[in-house]
Amino acid sequence: MKENTTCNWYALYTKSRAEKKVAEELNKLGITNYLPIKRELRQWSDRKKWVEVPAISSYIFIHIPLDRYRDVFQVNGIVAYVSYKGKAVTIPDHEMQAMKQTIENKIAFNVEATNIKKGEEVMITSGPLKGIKGIVQNVQGTKKLYLNISNIGYTLVVDLDDASLEKA
Repeated sequence: MKENTTCNWYALYTKSRAEKKVAEELNKLGITNYLPIKRELRQWSDRKKWVEVPAISSYIFIHIPLDRYRDVFQVNGIVAYVSYKGKAVTIPDHEMQAMKQTIENKIAFNVEATNIKKGEEVMITSGPLKGIKGIVQNVQGTKKLYLNISNIGYTLVVDLDDASLEKA
């Protein structure tokens, strides 16, 4: 076994509307990936239809060891790693877990936000997102919590019902 087998999460830019195809191709190569999907009601001229679309357009997330870094470019549709100063940025496991649980649970949450302030680190203590930590980016009334996914410049906006928060 190689010494450098630690896997990290990375974000990849994809060509527009190529996210699902890229995910399929990564699966064929045996590369662990996560494509956050959401359901949207789309309006056509003659009907409405629920469709599944990427939650973040032109992004897919991969979990690989450093020695497989270049393997992803075998897949048509991948543009580049999300990088900073020429180096692919890693995404902490807890941020990926927060995103996965937020998207996969599809449940609205509520919290009393009286003691929670912008910039504080918090942890959800009950509900489907129990154990998730994040930095409060904004508090809007008592219904929305903005959790920063720091290395890709996105923020998850979570509607909170029946969950509790505590300062971490």
